[in-house]
Amino acid sequence: MKLSSLLKSYGPGIAVAATGVGAGDMVAASVAGAKFGTVILWSAVFGAVIKFALNEGVARWQLATGTTMIEGWFAKFPRIVSYYFLIYLILWSFIVAAALISACGLAGYAMFPQLSVNEWGMIHSVLGVVLVFVGRYRLFERLMEIFTALMFVTVLYCAMMLKPDIAALASSLFVPTLPEGSAKFILSVMGGVGGSVTLLSYGYWMREKQWEGKGYHAHAKRDLGIAYTLSGLFGVAMMVIAAGVNPKVLTGDTMALEVAGRIGETLGPTGKWMFLLGFWGAVFTSLFGVWQSVPYFFADCVFSLKSQSPKSKVNSLSTPNDLRFTPAPSGINDSRLTVHDSLPYKAFLLFLAFPPMLLLLFGKPVWIIVVYSVVGAFFMPFLAGTLLYMNNNRAWVHELKNRWLTNALLILSLVLFGYLAVTEIADLW
Repeated sequence: MKLSSLLKSYGPGIAVAATGVGAGDMVAASVAGAKFGTVILWSAVFGAVIKFALNEGVARWQLATGTTMIEGWFAKFPRIVSYYFLIYLILWSFIVAAALISACGLAGYAMFPQLSVNEWGMIHSVLGVVLVFVGRYRLFERLMEIFTALMFVTVLYCAMMLKPDIAALASSLFVPTLPEGSAKFILSVMGGVGGSVTLLSYGYWMREKQWEGKGYHAHAKRDLGIAYTLSGLFGVAMMVIAAGVNPKVLTGDTMALEVAGRIGETLGPTGKWMFLLGFWGAVFTSLFGVWQSVPYFFADCVFSLKSQSPKSKVNSLSTPNDLRFTPAPSGINDSRLTVHDSLPYKAFLLFLAFPPMLLLLFGKPVWIIVVYSVVGAFFMPFLAGTLLYMNNNRAWVHELKNRWLTNALLILSLVLFGYLAVTEIADLW
């Protein structure tokens, strides 16, 4: 199969990988690599496996029921759960948007320090808004493919050119070790690989591709397999690159420059610039993916709450305004109003892009990224728990009911991310 045909067949997975690989996991992997070298590489691989299980569950629910996870939560749980998620979504979105704007500012400043971190961050945020407003999913997917190739090729190339000990890497990848004081960093790497709330994006991108029904289950699994293979490799590469860097420099505004400097010492200016381009590609694709997909979440919540009976929405893609997620078939000029055109979608896109800029005034861009990772930790136990409940109900998902391995991974996710959330809360106090 030609590469272009492959990308066309598996586009949502590429977008998931690009969106999930962003600021939070780059910081987590870099700090872990700087503190412990390559001995905990296995945590990035295991984190990718866990995220695959969670996202496959999201996809399976939608393919079995025809509804997104958000629609399912609103239909199958008490209304208090709906309000909890909506409030959480607004708070999370504000923090994650500020973190991504900051990360893009750091990336731009690392390459071109003529502008400040704040100025670069604002430029990237506005650019993301423009691209989402003027483009549709097809443009989004194509740009994500280009940026993904940029970030993965450059970062993986830099990691390989540093010539790490292959035997030691193989041992670290497949033989778990727990150095003293590493537990928190291992959990952070697992939590960072592949994103958190953005796992829900996959369902909306499946709808854009018109993947509907149980017949697409195997296809979606392969698509997500590609996504999380790339995510795991990226996490491993970042830990390899950061190994040997003084951990203290990874808490400041010059994080990207310090890591790039380490590469420059070995590979010269070309290697340094390749890493900086990869770093920029990683954080901008994350911002672009969030700007494009998270407004769908908010619109989904609004339409569900407006419905007189949320449970009646389970078997229909329609909203009160007859807005639809499903796009027109390729080549057809369909004048239907879509969720992309709706007021809730556009309003939330603007909410992501502009109010969070106020947090840049604190002058602590890396601190904002760390707070984002903490806030994101609260979502993972909720998702794992609801997937265990919803996808084990044969009356709802029929033959796509969870298998024992999936349940085992979801239970492990619930325990690990629940513990991570508790420790994050404890650290705040």
